[in-house]
Amino acid sequence: MKEKEEKRLEALKEKENELRGKGFKTICGIDEAGRGPLAGPVVVASVIMPADSMIEGVNDSKKISEKKREKLYDQILEEAISYGVGIIGQDEIDEINILNATKKGLTMSLKELEEKPDLIIVDALSHIDTLGIPYESIVKGDAKCYSIAAASIIAKVTRDRIMREWDEIYPEYNFQQHKGYGTAAHIATIKEYGLCPIHRKSFTKNLIQL
Repeated sequence: MKEKEEKRLEALKEKENELRGKGFKTICGIDEAGRGPLAGPVVVASVIMPADSMIEGVNDSKKISEKKREKLYDQILEEAISYGVGIIGQDEIDEINILNATKKGLTMSLKELEEKPDLIIVDALSHIDTLGIPYESIVKGDAKCYSIAAASIIAKVTRDRIMREWDEIYPEYNFQQHKGYGTAAHIATIKEYGLCPIHRKSFTKNLIQL
């Protein structure tokens, strides 16, 4: 590993190392993917990484190419002490709103963990059900904390794979390209074809007459 990358990872782990110095041994990072799109689910991932984990390239998932994320996903799952994923579909997002759906997905992901953490660090969420586990909310945590960055990659890759599967069912919307986000091309297809079953009606009501 190059010295520059090693220093970047060490900086990304500063917060967690500080928390371990306070006595927290098992730290779980949590992040989501899919709060903003017009279609598809929101996915929340929880992951506990070993204290000495230093996977080259781990970063906020938005800063990594799709190909690189896929590779890192496999490496993260191979090293992870434990991980969990919560998936909330578009119908439930419409029913309870995206913030509550994200919070529900977070709790679901925690229930999937095989090992209980003694601290959770999460990207910018508060008033959440962490099953009684103490947590710290960190703004832009996916760019500041190694475990949250790892969780962001798990969440993003999981969601992207789901959207590629939907693309095979609804190819006219080209979900594999934009993953359901509100790009100009996506909005144009909605106006041409209308909504499909995986569109979030609460997000698209101003785009088309329902």
